[in-house]
Amino acid sequence: MQVSFIGLGVMGYPMAGHLQQAGHSVSVYNRTAAKAQAWQQTYGGKTAATPAEAAAGADIIFVCVGNDDDVRAVITGSQGALETAKPGALLVDHTTASAQLARELAIACAEKQVAFLDAPVSGGQAGAENGQLTIMVGGEQSAFEKAQPVMDAYARHSQLLGEHGSGQLAKMMNQICIAGIVQGLAEALHFGQQANMDCAAVIDVISKGAAQSWQMENRANTMINGEYDFGFAVDWMRKDLAIALEEARRNGSTLALTALVDQYYADVQKRGGGRWDTSSLLTRLAGA
Repeated sequence: MQVSFIGLGVMGYPMAGHLQQAGHSVSVYNRTAAKAQAWQQTYGGKTAATPAEAAAGADIIFVCVGNDDDVRAVITGSQGALETAKPGALLVDHTTASAQLARELAIACAEKQVAFLDAPVSGGQAGAENGQLTIMVGGEQSAFEKAQPVMDAYARHSQLLGEHGSGQLAKMMNQICIAGIVQGLAEALHFGQQANMDCAAVIDVISKGAAQSWQMENRANTMINGEYDFGFAVDWMRKDLAIALEEARRNGSTLALTALVDQYYADVQKRGGGRWDTSSLLTRLAGA
């Protein structure tokens, strides 16, 4: 299939690579052209000077950029993908963005006779590199059925959850869960360190029981070792939590714990940890 991929960050770079390796003809665009050229040297495919050039002739246009404004710029902005998207094409936005933006883009795409899916992902950089992402999708069934076998190149699971915006709402729920779990893990490790426990040994035990989580399995030991220079950055988590908190104000839900953990992440940023992994919540307790 002829596809384009717009945005070659830590997630998009390997995702686009999986598409090319799966046999699709991929045209990529990245704001920093050198990144696109490096991708082409690694995987082959084509590079484009603008999102519009990348999207021209594509059956599916994938987008994975930073935030709502970035998405608008590459889709509906000057030289955006919708300027050249052909009627009958499908645009899939993998960016973690607002549900309102997803609804806005669905309308803009429909005016161009282009189908749209909001499809944020979970699994982090490792999941993208290993082709093991989970994809939460909002949109029409027919569009999902077209996209799913293509997304399988980098997904272990994808699921349609409802109308446009549903994928983004599901991702907000995902981030709300993660925020609470990481804070709980940080407090448990801090408690254990203060009690002079062998925290690695304790984690080995409790990870076999009801306390087990992805964060415990993948982050506890690095937290114990004070290692945070990797993974999903605090800056990006705060962006995601801001989206969730704004949506909560809109729908009337109460996110007291989420708001509190968001402020804890603000503390980590003040300590210079904006690019640290989200597990760095421990640093504000341990005084690191």
